[in-house]
Amino acid sequence: MASSSAGFVTGLTAAALATIGVLGYQASASAPADTGRARVSGTPAPGASKAPRDRRHPDALPAGSGRGERVVYSVDDDRVWLVGADNKVQRTFRVTPSTVDPAPGTYAITSRSKRVTGSDGMPVEHVVRFTSVEGVVIGFSAAVNGSTAKPDPDERTGGIRETRADGDAMWRFATIGQRVVVVP
Repeated sequence: MASSSAGFVTGLTAAALATIGVLGYQASASAPADTGRARVSGTPAPGASKAPRDRRHPDALPAGSGRGERVVYSVDDDRVWLVGADNKVQRTFRVTPSTVDPAPGTYAITSRSKRVTGSDGMPVEHVVRFTSVEGVVIGFSAAVNGSTAKPDPDERTGGIRETRADGDAMWRFATIGQRVVVVP
Protein backbone atom coordinates (compact mmCIF):
# COMPACT_ATOMS: atom_id res chain seq x y z
CA MET A 1 0.00 0.00 0.00
CA ALA A 2 2.83 2.40 0.87
CA SER A 3 4.45 1.99 -2.55
CA SER A 4 1.21 2.83 -4.38
CA SER A 5 0.87 6.04 -2.27
CA ALA A 6 4.45 6.98 -3.12
CA GLY A 7 3.73 6.37 -6.80
CA PHE A 8 0.60 8.50 -6.59
CA VAL A 9 2.51 11.40 -4.95
CA THR A 10 5.30 11.08 -7.51
CA GLY A 11 2.74 11.24 -10.30
CA LEU A 12 1.09 14.34 -8.84
CA THR A 13 4.47 16.03 -8.42
CA ALA A 14 5.43 15.26 -12.03
CA ALA A 15 2.09 16.62 -13.27
CA ALA A 16 2.50 19.80 -11.23
CA LEU A 17 6.02 20.38 -12.57
CA ALA A 18 4.84 19.78 -16.14
CA THR A 19 2.02 22.29 -15.65
CA ILE A 20 4.44 24.89 -14.28
CA GLY A 21 6.74 24.31 -17.25
CA VAL A 22 3.89 24.79 -19.74
CA LEU A 23 2.69 27.96 -18.00
CA GLY A 24 6.24 29.32 -17.92
CA TYR A 25 6.66 28.65 -21.62
CA GLN A 26 3.32 30.31 -22.43
CA ALA A 27 4.29 33.37 -20.38
CA SER A 28 7.66 33.71 -22.11
CA ALA A 29 6.16 33.12 -25.56
CA SER A 30 3.56 35.85 -25.06
CA ALA A 31 6.00 38.42 -23.65
CA PRO A 32 6.88 41.25 -26.07
CA ALA A 33 10.27 40.99 -27.75
CA ASP A 34 11.23 44.46 -26.47
CA THR A 35 10.30 44.64 -22.82
CA GLY A 36 11.17 48.34 -22.71
CA ARG A 37 13.78 50.29 -20.84
CA ALA A 38 12.55 49.61 -17.35
CA ARG A 39 11.96 46.74 -15.02
CA VAL A 40 9.93 47.62 -11.99
CA SER A 41 10.93 46.40 -8.56
CA GLY A 42 9.56 47.88 -5.40
CA THR A 43 12.23 46.25 -3.28
CA PRO A 44 15.79 47.43 -2.90
CA ALA A 45 18.55 45.60 -4.65
CA PRO A 46 20.76 43.46 -2.41
CA GLY A 47 23.38 45.63 -0.76
CA ALA A 48 21.47 48.86 -1.50
CA SER A 49 20.99 49.78 2.14
CA LYS A 50 22.96 52.99 1.71
CA ALA A 51 24.28 54.32 -1.59
CA PRO A 52 27.95 55.31 -1.26
CA ARG A 53 28.47 59.06 -1.53
CA ASP A 54 31.42 61.16 -2.60
CA ARG A 55 31.82 63.46 0.41
CA ARG A 56 33.97 65.91 -1.58
CA HIS A 57 31.29 66.15 -4.30
CA PRO A 58 27.87 65.81 -2.63
CA ASP A 59 26.04 66.34 -5.92
CA ALA A 60 27.92 63.45 -7.60
CA LEU A 61 25.80 60.58 -8.89
CA PRO A 62 25.51 57.90 -6.17
CA ALA A 63 27.52 54.76 -6.88
CA GLY A 64 25.37 51.69 -7.32
CA SER A 65 22.47 53.61 -8.88
CA GLY A 66 22.50 51.54 -12.05
CA ARG A 67 23.68 52.09 -15.60
CA GLY A 68 22.22 53.70 -18.69
CA GLU A 69 19.43 56.22 -19.10
CA ARG A 70 17.50 56.79 -15.88
CA VAL A 71 16.25 59.21 -13.26
CA VAL A 72 17.97 58.77 -9.90
CA TYR A 73 16.26 60.08 -6.77
CA SER A 74 18.02 60.11 -3.39
CA VAL A 75 15.53 60.15 -0.52
CA ASP A 76 18.24 61.08 2.02
CA ASP A 77 19.85 63.82 -0.07
CA ASP A 78 16.64 65.28 -1.61
CA ARG A 79 18.39 65.31 -4.97
CA VAL A 80 17.61 64.10 -8.50
CA TRP A 81 19.98 63.18 -11.31
CA LEU A 82 18.91 62.86 -14.94
CA VAL A 83 21.35 60.35 -16.41
CA GLY A 84 21.80 59.80 -20.16
CA ALA A 85 22.29 56.53 -22.01
CA ASP A 86 26.06 57.13 -21.86
CA ASN A 87 25.82 57.04 -18.03
CA LYS A 88 26.70 60.76 -17.81
CA VAL A 89 24.69 63.14 -15.65
CA GLN A 90 22.78 65.56 -17.89
CA ARG A 91 21.32 67.54 -14.99
CA THR A 92 21.14 67.35 -11.21
CA PHE A 93 19.03 69.41 -8.84
CA ARG A 94 17.66 69.58 -5.31
CA VAL A 95 14.01 68.79 -4.64
CA THR A 96 11.58 69.26 -1.78
CA PRO A 97 10.39 65.80 -0.69
CA SER A 98 6.79 64.83 -0.10
CA THR A 99 5.63 63.51 3.27
CA VAL A 100 5.46 59.94 1.91
CA ASP A 101 8.73 58.48 0.58
CA PRO A 102 9.03 55.68 -1.98
CA ALA A 103 11.05 52.63 -0.96
CA PRO A 104 14.50 52.25 -2.51
CA GLY A 105 14.25 50.26 -5.72
CA THR A 106 13.76 50.55 -9.47
CA TYR A 107 10.49 51.83 -10.90
CA ALA A 108 9.20 53.08 -14.25
CA ILE A 109 7.33 56.25 -15.17
CA THR A 110 3.69 55.15 -15.31
CA SER A 111 1.85 58.38 -16.13
CA ARG A 112 2.34 62.07 -16.82
CA SER A 113 0.13 65.14 -16.65
CA LYS A 114 0.86 68.57 -18.05
CA ARG A 115 -1.20 70.38 -15.35
CA VAL A 116 -3.26 69.10 -12.41
CA THR A 117 -3.98 69.89 -8.79
CA GLY A 118 -1.43 68.25 -6.49
CA SER A 119 -2.26 66.06 -3.50
CA ASP A 120 -1.67 69.16 -1.35
CA GLY A 121 -4.28 71.15 -3.30
CA MET A 122 -1.71 73.28 -5.16
CA PRO A 123 -1.84 73.66 -8.98
CA VAL A 124 1.18 71.81 -10.40
CA GLU A 125 2.67 71.18 -13.83
CA HIS A 126 4.96 68.65 -15.48
CA VAL A 127 3.79 65.81 -13.25
CA VAL A 128 5.76 62.58 -13.73
CA ARG A 129 4.44 59.66 -11.63
CA PHE A 130 6.30 56.44 -10.90
CA THR A 131 4.77 54.58 -7.92
CA SER A 132 2.31 54.72 -5.05
CA VAL A 133 2.65 53.98 -1.35
CA GLU A 134 -0.47 52.94 0.56
CA GLY A 135 -2.74 54.82 -1.84
CA VAL A 136 -0.56 57.93 -2.13
CA VAL A 137 0.71 58.49 -5.68
CA ILE A 138 4.40 59.42 -5.81
CA GLY A 139 5.89 61.59 -8.54
CA PHE A 140 7.84 64.68 -9.46
CA SER A 141 6.10 68.01 -10.13
CA ALA A 142 6.58 71.76 -10.12
CA ALA A 143 4.16 74.18 -8.48
CA VAL A 144 2.73 76.60 -11.04
CA ASN A 145 3.44 79.49 -8.64
CA GLY A 146 7.09 78.35 -8.36
CA SER A 147 6.82 77.38 -4.70
CA THR A 148 9.03 74.62 -3.33
CA ALA A 149 7.82 75.00 0.25
CA LYS A 150 7.88 71.94 2.48
CA PRO A 151 4.49 70.18 2.63
CA ASP A 152 2.33 70.09 5.73
CA PRO A 153 3.77 67.20 7.81
CA ASP A 154 0.23 66.25 8.92
CA GLU A 155 -0.87 65.60 5.29
CA ARG A 156 0.01 62.46 3.30
CA THR A 157 1.37 63.85 0.03
CA GLY A 158 3.35 62.27 -2.78
CA GLY A 159 4.52 65.26 -4.81
CA ILE A 160 8.31 65.61 -4.92
CA ARG A 161 8.63 69.31 -5.78
CA GLU A 162 11.06 70.79 -8.27
CA THR A 163 11.59 74.34 -9.48
CA ARG A 164 9.70 75.11 -12.68
CA ALA A 165 12.94 74.98 -14.72
CA ASP A 166 13.88 71.60 -13.22
CA GLY A 167 10.30 70.38 -13.73
CA ASP A 168 10.53 71.31 -17.40
CA ALA A 169 13.80 69.37 -17.73
CA MET A 170 12.24 66.35 -15.99
CA TRP A 171 9.20 66.57 -18.28
CA ARG A 172 11.38 66.44 -21.40
CA PHE A 173 13.57 63.63 -20.02
CA ALA A 174 11.19 61.29 -18.17
CA THR A 175 8.71 59.80 -20.62
CA ILE A 176 6.43 56.82 -19.98
CA GLY A 177 8.50 53.72 -19.19
CA GLN A 178 11.67 55.65 -18.24
CA ARG A 179 13.46 54.05 -15.29
CA VAL A 180 13.46 55.77 -11.92
CA VAL A 181 16.00 54.48 -9.43
CA VAL A 182 15.30 55.45 -5.83
CA VAL A 183 18.28 55.26 -3.49
CA PRO A 184 18.37 55.95 0.24
